[in-house]
Amino acid sequence: MSDSVPYLLTPGPLTTSATVKQAMLRDWGSRDGRFIDLNAGIRARLVRLAGGSADSHAAVPVQGSGTFAVEAMIGTLVPRAGRLLVLVNGAYGTRMVRIAEVAGRSVAALETAEDQPVSPASLAEALDADPAITHVAVVHCETTSGILNPIEAVAEVVRSRGRALLIDAMSAFGALPLDMAALGAVAVAASSNKCLEGVPGMGFVIARRDALEAAKGNAHSLSLDLHDQWRGFEANAQWRFTPPTHVVAAFAQALDEHEAEGGVEGRGARYRANAAILIDGMRALGFETLLPGHLQAPIIVTFRMPADPAFVFAEFYDRLRERGFVIYPGKLTVADSFRIGCIGRLGAEEMTAAIAAIRATLSEMGVASGAP
Repeated sequence: MSDSVPYLLTPGPLTTSATVKQAMLRDWGSRDGRFIDLNAGIRARLVRLAGGSADSHAAVPVQGSGTFAVEAMIGTLVPRAGRLLVLVNGAYGTRMVRIAEVAGRSVAALETAEDQPVSPASLAEALDADPAITHVAVVHCETTSGILNPIEAVAEVVRSRGRALLIDAMSAFGALPLDMAALGAVAVAASSNKCLEGVPGMGFVIARRDALEAAKGNAHSLSLDLHDQWRGFEANAQWRFTPPTHVVAAFAQALDEHEAEGGVEGRGARYRANAAILIDGMRALGFETLLPGHLQAPIIVTFRMPADPAFVFAEFYDRLRERGFVIYPGKLTVADSFRIGCIGRLGAEEMTAAIAAIRATLSEMGVASGAP
């Protein structure tokens, strides 16, 4: 990798394959039959990836980042007279609360520390105490810390109390198992440029068809109206407004490569191997992970800042960038930290090289240890 095109050790945008990039080199007419077929194929594959069926579920892509999809999901599927409870243990749960507030929905937050998983027991108490709650939203993998939330246990609580579950699966979809039918989830939001290794520019929501049908008139936004977007696809298989054609083409190629790698199981295995190399290598340099192994998702890892006074994060970041690796600043309030991603078109060779670059950078900076 040249200095001008670094490896992205981030949660997205991320490093993509040459073939995904090459898929963007041709132009598509948005009303062209071949593009319509391409888009229809993507929608069908996403439903299958989510454990849904064509009869009961539909994938609805939207222009924009993953947050656009999350906002479309909340703004369309939570009725104006509904009430949303968001399980919050990081910035992305907090963002869902803000989305609901802007959309004019009644919303409550059930907060947990950023280094702790959300609590199914506390969720059960909250739902029992507030019968007005109609929907529950949770982040599958909260990239603020890299924590994996207990999605199955959360789903069981929500299902047992007759509420509707919305999942932000942005940083997990395609690498960690998620079965909408088994979970009983109403909708899942994700995007093209995370574990599916496409490029940024398209989010999507996979939802139950009955929920989409019932959502007519709910949306606070024309462009983010999932019901209207879905009805448009059902009517003529076309986007209502100009689609990100090059992004869609790249995503089709990325889905081909995801399938060739073994789907969720194969992609997840590579990411777990990446995470193991990263964590073992960083610990050997003295660094400490924020999370214990049983809470750590193989997506992005948070490390505590070193105590060595020679360590200055901005300098560390810049020197690593010069060596061809881009990492991520911390986003925690509970600890001073930084993050390193394990996803994207990276494998053992690149992760081992990243550890070598970090070791050389620490030596160059005069940092004796990464210990906090």
